Amino acid sequence: MAPYWKQAAAAIAAISTISAVTGFVTPFAGRPTACQAPRMSDTAVLDDVAISSDNIRNIAVIAHVDHGKTTLVDALLRQTNVFRDEAQADEAGVRVMDSEDQERERGITILAKNLAVMRDGVKINIMDTPGHADFGGEVERVLNMCDGVLLVVDSVEGPKPQTRFVLDKALRRGFKVVVVVNKIDRPAARPDYVVDKVFDLMMELGATDEQIDFTTVFASGLQGTSGMDPDELTPDMKPLFEAVKDCIDAPTVDSTEGSKLQCLVSNIDYDNFKGKMGIARITNGSIKTGQPVALAHPDKPKKTGRLTSLYVFDNLGKREVQSASAGEIIMFSGLDNIEIGDTLITNEGGGADAAGPLPPIAVELPTVRMTLGVNKSPLAGREGKFLTSRMIRDRLFKELDRNVALQVEETDSADKYAVSGRGQLHLTVLIETMRREGFELEVGPPVVIFKENEETGQTEEPFEMVEVRVPEEYSGSVIDLFNTRNGELQDMGLDDSGEAMSV
Repeated sequence: MAPYWKQAAAAIAAISTISAVTGFVTPFAGRPTACQAPRMSDTAVLDDVAISSDNIRNIAVIAHVDHGKTTLVDALLRQTNVFRDEAQADEAGVRVMDSEDQERERGITILAKNLAVMRDGVKINIMDTPGHADFGGEVERVLNMCDGVLLVVDSVEGPKPQTRFVLDKALRRGFKVVVVVNKIDRPAARPDYVVDKVFDLMMELGATDEQIDFTTVFASGLQGTSGMDPDELTPDMKPLFEAVKDCIDAPTVDSTEGSKLQCLVSNIDYDNFKGKMGIARITNGSIKTGQPVALAHPDKPKKTGRLTSLYVFDNLGKREVQSASAGEIIMFSGLDNIEIGDTLITNEGGGADAAGPLPPIAVELPTVRMTLGVNKSPLAGREGKFLTSRMIRDRLFKELDRNVALQVEETDSADKYAVSGRGQLHLTVLIETMRREGFELEVGPPVVIFKENEETGQTEEPFEMVEVRVPEEYSGSVIDLFNTRNGELQDMGLDDSGEAMSV
């Protein structure tokens, strides 16, 4: 019999592992602690064309990692005349929305991004979101701007742990869901199984009767085909566009009066000429360029200013407008101290008749902490150009402007800072970004964050739900590996092909 370490190495090489941080549990006894967002016919102005709020759909595309969200968005873009011609589309390449260097290198979506397309007189604001659990804060943030979601599920794998996480967030907000069974062109596709599993997951998450009565579209983002039946696909994405228009609700608006303005800032962008810009969905009221406005927060003093520019999303970019109304997603400038979670309200007449702030964005707690500080090694200063404690501190706290799931704290040491995130990948992306910007850092080991349950008084630690698909002969070694980390086996069995074991 081969030595255990050889078996383990072979198993790791063959593993397909999917996991997501699910919550906190009481740690196993004896475990080391150190390793550890009444409908009215309102309007939103787009250039010289006024779009009724009934003709706006705000949707987020959510899924588990590698289930084809970004490829699907690519197909939608190519079929809505976003590109001038085929040559421009080819120049843009694939996975257009993954524009960051690390996104293209790693093959994953890291930052949520906005775009807007027009289809048959309906404007569809689309938010492409990350699929990895470590970037779940991005999903929680953009859901504040949506009225419904496209849940993309792989036609072979079905729902996975991150599918559960993002779907749970959407269902709790009362969103309707359009299920897209993607990669339907795969030879091993099993659409009936996947739809049944999505139904079971919705039941388990406590979906309402209206939410459970979801519409299913079968699609291949790679081929740009879709249909309401897996055996009768059309050569375009028309069935998916129709499902979005018919099944996702238009924005619910209480008022379009200027004094009732409420916009919850869900993202921040930067412009070399205009400075910091806020991205928000107009929940109520209307807004116009040059209007005196204020940023309100339940726990912070009001910040006032004047709107200098106003944009709406248009295809892959943005278009400047003079005014916009409830239901639209806008980008604005004029206030330098914008923060995610602020509510943009009117300040006309000193804000005497202004609406109150909306509830700020709430995200899941971080699970892992690392220390970042000044490099004190013998090789210090040989690579980076930003070396001092003050430079590192300023950069870390600047990251908090956009990265809502991140936490940065001072430590007892003046040249070290405790940085907490949703996982090691979350922190690794930050560290690599800073390295490319010219920072030189000393990085401490990751440590699991424990918290005390307020109800029971017990100390709890984060836990993950993991699914491993591996050849049957390696299943024993995989189980042993998880047993050494106090894993609990929930279920196991052969997949439909009979060739691989799912643990």
